[in-house]
Amino acid sequence: MNKGAPNTELSPTDYSTFKHFLEEQSGILLGDNKQYLVKSRLSPLVTKYHNASLSQLMQTVVLRRDPVLEKDVINAMTTNETLWFRDGYPFELLIDVFFPELSQKGKPVRIWSAASSTGQEAYSIAMSYLEYQSQTYKRFSRPIEIVGSDISWSVLKQCETGCYDKLALGRGLSDSRKRQFFESLKDGTMRVRPEVRSLVQFKHLNLLDSYLLLGQFDIVFCRNVLIYFSVDNKRQIIAKIASSLPPGGILILGASESLNGISDAFVMKKHALGIYYQKK
Repeated sequence: MNKGAPNTELSPTDYSTFKHFLEEQSGILLGDNKQYLVKSRLSPLVTKYHNASLSQLMQTVVLRRDPVLEKDVINAMTTNETLWFRDGYPFELLIDVFFPELSQKGKPVRIWSAASSTGQEAYSIAMSYLEYQSQTYKRFSRPIEIVGSDISWSVLKQCETGCYDKLALGRGLSDSRKRQFFESLKDGTMRVRPEVRSLVQFKHLNLLDSYLLLGQFDIVFCRNVLIYFSVDNKRQIIAKIASSLPPGGILILGASESLNGISDAFVMKKHALGIYYQKK
């Protein structure tokens, strides 16, 4: 270690205390061997906040002495892995199954992208809606409201600007969709067009908190996020999602996720395009 460099060593006691804090505040469940992950993600904050050591920074966070630091720690520990039209089939289900059914409703259709990360999923839903609308024989007569939520304040800022670099744009987005739904900026990035952004609103939400202020939804995307929670927290989250859906409402999980042993509030539906869950 260089002279004057902060100490980034992590004692078993510090790690255990931080694990408990992180799960309590965000639901993120760390394994017993993730010390390297904590060190790699939090070490930059030791210097940023002028701490002498990683242990000192953790003590400040755990004792809730600095809410700004706490926000940065949660942001740093949040995994924001995502891409456009992930797995394909949920968005095909929207166009081929759910939108035709929901177009008969007499009120706005509401869709929630829980844990929306940097916004790709929520915007993919909006693009799917506009693609459905372009099929003139299947016009959607009801307004649509799409809500994206995440615990990380930093990714929500990117969601709201709708700006993405070439690397992000290359993950799951076809050239035709880039031309149709994005505008090029002078710095080489591309921005989601206003007609797409206008369909989506983003909100800060910890999935362990109440969802009441979000209101009721027709469809909830909660994909590739439950894997980070304990079984008890998974049950609580799914129970609250169920309360946010009417009978017949749709829940879409990640391709490798299921509700086995988690909830009996839904019926699993097998479609040729893929699996989804319908509230009883």
